[in-house]
Amino acid sequence: MHIGLTYDLRSEYLAAGYGEEETAEFDRPDTIDAIEEALAQLGHRPDRVGHARQLVERLAYGDRWDLVFNIAEGLHGTAREAQIPALLDVFEIPYTFSDPLVLAVGLDKGLSKLIVREAGLCTPDFAVVRSAGDLRTIDLSFPLFIKPLAEGTGKGITSASKINRPQQLQRVCGELLPRFPGGLLLETYLPGREFTVGLLGSGEQARVLGTLEIVLREQAEPGAYSYLNKEQCEELVEYRFLPSSEDGEVRVAEELALCAWRALGCRDAGRVDIRCDASGCPSFIEVNPLAGLHPQHSDLPMLCTALGMSYVELIDAIVASATAGQAAQNGFDPSESKVSYACANNS
Repeated sequence: MHIGLTYDLRSEYLAAGYGEEETAEFDRPDTIDAIEEALAQLGHRPDRVGHARQLVERLAYGDRWDLVFNIAEGLHGTAREAQIPALLDVFEIPYTFSDPLVLAVGLDKGLSKLIVREAGLCTPDFAVVRSAGDLRTIDLSFPLFIKPLAEGTGKGITSASKINRPQQLQRVCGELLPRFPGGLLLETYLPGREFTVGLLGSGEQARVLGTLEIVLREQAEPGAYSYLNKEQCEELVEYRFLPSSEDGEVRVAEELALCAWRALGCRDAGRVDIRCDASGCPSFIEVNPLAGLHPQHSDLPMLCTALGMSYVELIDAIVASATAGQAAQNGFDPSESKVSYACANNS
């Protein structure tokens, strides 16, 4: 297949004057290299497109693809991750990962938690803060945890994100709201273990790949999987692969993650973040339907490595899932993947 690659390259935005935190979610050149090489190994013809404006130019020029492998995060707006899928929908070009609606809802942590809660799944009590005045109506018990409503990669999260008293809440909100005018999410703090669960596939075909436990090292910024800890994860964070057959909390976390993935309508591959309360009961924290794909640095490929699943196998599985619904008109049979692998359904 002729496969376009859409992405946001961090170095391009830094060169244009954007800051380190603004560009934290964007990709490194070696991520794009790795995806391109994997697609080529699988017999596809990859074509680098770039960010949303570059895609607009290519579409206007008349370029088309059998599939677009989309990992672009977008820069502006609370629905920024949805921009490229929306453009591709207009031109009826299939693409990897979730559709515009799911990506917009997934980025908004409050909306995604509403859907998960409506589905009867466990998530901490929460409130959305869009102005200092909203704090007067909040009825949540301390301690609390605060973070930007529509950001990823730990942006805006520090050791001060755990809130123990009202005065601290006022101060931290006052610091964060000017930086993140899209709003903040305030939720009940859960003191237990933290997991990220990898998922593959869509709908009833979705399955759990496995789980990593996020363990902060002694020298890490304490109390949170923060922006600093994520940026320096090789030194500050330990990622422990945990088979569900050996850990009851992991087993329940994986069941919860799969139910949330399906309830939100996520597609192809991604992660669900889970945290446990003091009694070890897992709760949904957030979903990442557009997970990072750096071969060594990103959680999903690291999980696959722990499972014995190669990076090429992961890319092949994502492409197969994305094209499954297009098989009839594209003449592509997802069962004819170039590589084979075994992924147990741990749910």
